[in-house]
Parts: sequence; structure tokens; C-alpha cells
Amino acid sequence: MHAAPTLPLTRDIVLIGGGHSHALVLRMWGMKPLPGVRLTVINPLPTAAYSGMLPGHVAGHYARSELQLDLVKLARHAGARLVLGRATGIDRARKLIEIPGRAPIAYDVASIDIGITAEMPQLPGFLDHVTPAKPLDAFADAWEAFASAPPENPRVAVVGGGVAGVELALACAHRLPQANVTVYEAAPEALRALGTGARNAMLRHCARLGVMIETGAALTGAEAGRLLLEGGRVAEADFVIGTGATKPADWLAQTGLDLTDGFVTVGPTLQSSDPSIFAAGDIAHLSHAPRPKAGVYAVREAKPLFANLRAAVTGRSMQHYQPQRDYLKLISVGGKHAVADKWGLPLDGKWLWRWKNRIDLKFMEKVHDLPAMPMPALPAERAQGIEEVLGTKPMCGGCGAKLGGLALRDALADLPAPARADVLSGPGDDAAVLSCGTQTQVFTTDQLRAFSEDPWMLGRIVALHAMSDAWAMGAAPQAALAQVTLPRQSEELGARALREMLGAASEAFREAGCDLVGGHTSMGAELTLGFTVTGLTERPLGQDGARPGEALILTKPLGTGVILAAEMAKHAPGDAVAGALASMSQSSAAASAILAPVASAMTDITGFGLAGHLLGLCEASHVSAELDLAAIPMLEGAEALAAAGEHSTLLPQNIANCAGRMTAPPGPRTDLLNDPQTSGGLLATVPQAQAEDLLAALTAAGYRAARIGVIAEGPAFLRAH
Repeated sequence: MHAAPTLPLTRDIVLIGGGHSHALVLRMWGMKPLPGVRLTVINPLPTAAYSGMLPGHVAGHYARSELQLDLVKLARHAGARLVLGRATGIDRARKLIEIPGRAPIAYDVASIDIGITAEMPQLPGFLDHVTPAKPLDAFADAWEAFASAPPENPRVAVVGGGVAGVELALACAHRLPQANVTVYEAAPEALRALGTGARNAMLRHCARLGVMIETGAALTGAEAGRLLLEGGRVAEADFVIGTGATKPADWLAQTGLDLTDGFVTVGPTLQSSDPSIFAAGDIAHLSHAPRPKAGVYAVREAKPLFANLRAAVTGRSMQHYQPQRDYLKLISVGGKHAVADKWGLPLDGKWLWRWKNRIDLKFMEKVHDLPAMPMPALPAERAQGIEEVLGTKPMCGGCGAKLGGLALRDALADLPAPARADVLSGPGDDAAVLSCGTQTQVFTTDQLRAFSEDPWMLGRIVALHAMSDAWAMGAAPQAALAQVTLPRQSEELGARALREMLGAASEAFREAGCDLVGGHTSMGAELTLGFTVTGLTERPLGQDGARPGEALILTKPLGTGVILAAEMAKHAPGDAVAGALASMSQSSAAASAILAPVASAMTDITGFGLAGHLLGLCEASHVSAELDLAAIPMLEGAEALAAAGEHSTLLPQNIANCAGRMTAPPGPRTDLLNDPQTSGGLLATVPQAQAEDLLAALTAAGYRAARIGVIAEGPAFLRAH
């Protein structure tokens, strides 16, 4: 019996924003994916802060990591692509979502959950001197910077005397007992949304912590170190928090959607005036049942949103969402103590904080502890050796999916030497070297198994990776051809993916002065992308010129392999994945231009890891190398993941490839010497006298470059210490 075919993709659902509703939709989608749908989530950051725990973080009860929703892990769980960018518009006629810096993203069905801001841009100086409480991530960063090194006798001002403003003021006063904390409310009374019992309790806690509340104090502007209030009054402040406004994104007004006070108007199915666009969370206005902006509604909208997004692409009937009329408000009051507001009851105590804490932790557990999806069972009757080849983890993408060095050398051993006089090199160098009139042409190819669900990101990184061999030889990339294998999908979705991939790749090639001139496509089991690249140089730089005493310079940090492998297992922090993608997206063109005129030998660090590629250089030059482990730059999170046992599927082969040819102390940094890199840095040997000037030039060009060791007398061997 043959394996069941993979069903083709036919519809694009795009989630704009990583708010609470969308985070829960991603979790549910991972538990119950819909065949035929390509799911995308767009968010500026790889994580999003959970609003319910923000006051606790401000008060010092929770670390920043504890309130972060990791969208990278949620996207992997859902089988979705995560696009790190900020949506700035929707072209409804063409069904495209606009994101600066990249190609627009096509959709069949979209949903908006982008949250709101507490900005008041109409007030002079607000944007420069006031920190709005929303967006939450930016506020949390700014508060942590202030609270960790406050001035003597700090003065904190909170603009807005609603529940959110007073709750944050109490948290600030708890975190910084020496601070003078004042709430400025424009209305005659603060905390007007609370019942009498809860309001009186909140005011008692303000008195307990010394939080002052000034009413009738409308903000008219802000300057450095002070607030400008109505009536010409001035209030001094070192840190100002803005909570008095709820402002939706400006770009929504250009979409043509029906809006209410700038918020997307939706009906009971959470559909906007355009049936193909949904909205949820704070950005949505429930026309059938208007409610205040509160996280509880965003959380409860997730289930009907999940059901209705599926219904929109399957043709099934939709669910109606009817929000509850009221809800229990649990409000923290600085310490581990809370006030409850419902039915006017005066509920106040530590037990309420413990209750709130359990609710918040349960929510975070739901989005953090993502169940592992079981691997498909093997047939009962099968050939021997299948388990050994499969291993215990899925095969990695990028350079983690290539054939190991020993097997590759064995396969290439019987290839004949070039017979043509104009072919100047055979297998072994970074690229073939061809005689081309008065110049020399280099000729190279690379093809990678997809490591990202984002075609645009994949296109850019694979293009840079393919040009890296030319840059390692000091050549300027000239022309490129693409080789693309697309998973089975509709013609329209295939064209969308190809347009994004080749658009990003063409941009990367053009930046390097290279033209993408064509290529070949086919349909297959999974997405792979490769490029064949030619380059021109007057002096090809090989791996055979290294001399004892020269310095080793590496232009990028290590760790892409372990981070990508951990991301596949939902173990890599979102910030670490974003850092790895940023490193892989950095071109090595400038690094090559800086190093090639001076280097005696150069290579790029890719699938065989730093150790494997450095040993190849040593063999070609008949030298050895000494490495300073502490000097080797690592991507954020890479060493911790390696220490936790995460690794690429290619790591064992890379270690075997170097066995008997290197010594190094055991530990995660040594493991990372064998970590396969995708779009890794250049490794050059340069005269010691010029190393510092070269490092300064590389740093100025934006590289995390480092001098990591020295070339020594041969034979080929690597010593790390």
C-alpha cells in the first residue's frame, strides 16, 4: 500500500497581529489543522506580551519572559509561517496585505488582531516624552530600563485615572517604594468604571502606598522632565506613563472597512463589512454588543474566530459570538494583593491575587506548553535500517539537511579531474574556477531544504547563501539561475509563493550587482530552493594560501543550525530565532570586499561547520590552526540550546568528519564548532599586522566579526582551547 498523498494547498488565511485571540487560534489550529490551508501570522516581533500579567511585571512579581507569548513556537505548532513585520495596509481589491520592506502577502481570508496604542499624538511632546502603556512590549522595555537604574527620588506620573492607570501606578509604587507616584485624571473623579466597593478599596491602597491622584488635571502637552496640564499648571516627572487613550492604527482608515471611532466594526460572526476580513480583540468593535476593551473578551473570541475562519474557506455555517454582559475584574494593587469588582461587592485580599495569578498562569501554560504532535507510525513490515536513518528527530532544513562530509568525500573520490583547459579547478574548492578571457569566472550552486515557512525570507537567505561561495573566492556575483521545487498546491498559491521567493532573491542578487536571469520549477513532496551563481574575479582566492602566524577572522556568529533545529522542536525562544534569521539575512558582500584584497586564504562557513571548513582550509594549505573558544562569537541562545542537548541532524556526521583531526575541551561551545551554518560568515586568514584594522572595518560595516585564532605549522589539525 502506498503512503497517502499530501493534500494540495488551495487557500491562504492570514492573521494580522499576534494578539491574544490569534495566539489561541494558532494553538487550536495546531491541534486541528485544516487540510488545504496555508496559515500565516504577521507580527512586528517574535513575541507578544500578555496584558493580564503586565502590572505584575511592573511591580516586580514576574520576569519579562514570563509574560511573553512566543509566536515562533505557536506558529511552528500550527504549521504556520510567521512573518516578522508590521502590516501598514490592506489592498482589498487585490487581496494583498502591505508590509514595508518586503513583498505584499496575498490572502483569501484575513483576520485583524493588532491591539491598540495609548498614544495621544495630538498633544505636543507626547510622542517624545510620554511612554504609552500600549503597545505592551515597548512599554515593558522602557519601564524595565527606568526601574533598573532610577534617579534619586524618582518621580513617576501616570496619565489617566482609569482602572489600568491606577493599577499601573500601584505597581510602580510597589517596585520603587522611594518614588513619588502621581496619577493625573482629566475627569472630576478617578476609577469611574468600578463599583463603589472596589473603588474605595483601590483608593485605600493608593493611600497605603502613597500614590497621589489629581483629578481635573487634563494633559495639554509634555516636555522633557515635566507634564503640561490644563490651566497652565506644570508637573515634574522623570518617567511618564500614558493610559488615558485607546487609539487604533491609522492605516485602518485607508482600508475602506466600516469603522467605529477608528476600530473595525464586526458583527456576531466577527466579520467586518468585508466578509473575507475578520477582526478580534481590542481592535474590534462589536456592533451587536458593544463592550469595553478588555482581555477577557479577546480570549473568549478565539473559539468562534477559529471556527469561523475555517467556515470561511470550507463553506460551512458560522458561529455567532455573544459576549457576556459583565465579567469579574481582578485588579492587582502593587503587592501580591488584589481587589475584585463585580456586583459592587467590596472584595479585597491576598487570596484574590492568588486566584488572579492562577488564572494568568493557566492562560500562559495553555500557550507555552504546546503538545507534541506524534510522529507517523512506521509500517509493521519494513526493511532493516529505517530507524537508524530516521533517527529520533525530524530532518533539519537549510544546511542541516545535506549529506555528511565523509559520505560526500567518498562519493566524489572517483570523479575524474577536469579535462578542459579552461576549467581550472575540480571538486573541493568553494566554487569551480573557469578561464574566461582576461578574467576568471567562478561557478557554484547551492540548494536547500526549506527551513522557514516564509517564502520571502527563504528566498533572501538562500540567495545570499548561494552567493557566499563566490564571495569566499573574492569574486563579484554575476548571474544566477533558480531551481525551485514547490509542494503540491493550486496554481494561484504556487504563483504567490514563487513571486515572494524570487522577488526577495532578486532583490538580494541586485544588491550584490548580480542578475537573476531565469531557472526551473517543479512540483514535489516539499519546498526546496537553490541557485546556480556565476561570478567574476581577477584573482580567485582559494583555500590553499594560508601561512603560519596569520590571524583567523570570522565575520558572523555561529549557531544557526542548533537554533533552527530547536525551533523545529518548539524549543527555541522566539528572540533567538529572530536573531538567527537576521544573521542569515545579512549579506557577506561587504565582508568579502574588505577581506579579499588582504586575505591569503578564505572560505565560507556553511554545512560542515566552522571545524569542518577550517580543516578543509588547513588541508589545502598544509597547515594547522589554533582556536580561542572564548573569542568565537555565538548567536544569542545558541550556547544555552546546545547545553540543553539541542542539535542539528547533521551534527553527528560533522563530528565524525573531524574525528582524529581536532582536539577541544568538551562542552556546548565545542559542539557549536561542528554546528552546520546556513548563510554563515566568511573565515579568512590575514596577516597579524592588519587584523585589527580589518576587524574595525568589518565592525563599522555592521558585522559581529572576531579574531578567533591563528594559523600554525602543519600537518592539518585543529586545536581549540
